[in-house]
Amino acid sequence: MENNHLDQGYVKTTVRANVAYIEFYHPKGNSLPGSLLQSLANSIQTAGNADDVKVILLRSIEHDVFCSGTLLEELIPMKTADDGYKFFIGFAQVINAMRKCPKFIVVGVHGKCIGGGVGLVAAADYAIAMEGAEIRLSELCIGFGPFTIGPAIQRKMGLSAFSQLAIDAHLWRSADWARRKGLYAELHPNKRSMEDSIARLTTSLAQVDSKVSAELKKDLWAGTENWDELLAEKAKISARLVVMDQARDYLDKMKKTVLF
Repeated sequence: MENNHLDQGYVKTTVRANVAYIEFYHPKGNSLPGSLLQSLANSIQTAGNADDVKVILLRSIEHDVFCSGTLLEELIPMKTADDGYKFFIGFAQVINAMRKCPKFIVVGVHGKCIGGGVGLVAAADYAIAMEGAEIRLSELCIGFGPFTIGPAIQRKMGLSAFSQLAIDAHLWRSADWARRKGLYAELHPNKRSMEDSIARLTTSLAQVDSKVSAELKKDLWAGTENWDELLAEKAKISARLVVMDQARDYLDKMKKTVLF
């Protein structure tokens, strides 16, 4: 089990019946600061290497939203591209941990998902969502782009859907749209139905030999072997842009209107 201080959010892992339940929380809409990204990557790696784990369930708790994406407050003090890289590489580390994990990762999406949260869902092997789990990539509005998470989203949804999300950064897309584009494997009308399906699938996957799951997952992720280098390069692009004028102006306005 791994926990961070409550004010910074936390990641908690519980293992029951060969299922690792990885839960994350942040007081600001389950957003993703660098510390939480590191904890997620570590927790996924640990569960992936555990002999008593055959499948991982990833989910957030407490809020009505699944994930608010980047914690914008953490971007405000950045002055150099190196500062930005230290943050954005966190998304690369989580996605690569999910990609290389030999166990299947199921994600339960109970509410809206924005920015990096969409990348998190895309990097999962199977996403089960509830109606109302709308998605949006807001990065272009701020002044950078969804570069680091882009390969995961494009792999899951295709270039056309990814480009629509990335370009029209103000528009929320419905959960049904996300299902039709392949982000969500299932969409349920209420929480009980979603939870029943999650329990059914994780129980089933927990019965599969780990070697079989690992071979199938490796096959499904074929062609991504260069992502350690690719996502690091993508992180450098976001890092360079986040300290340029448009992003600085946006974050400065936000700082003046919101008390941190």
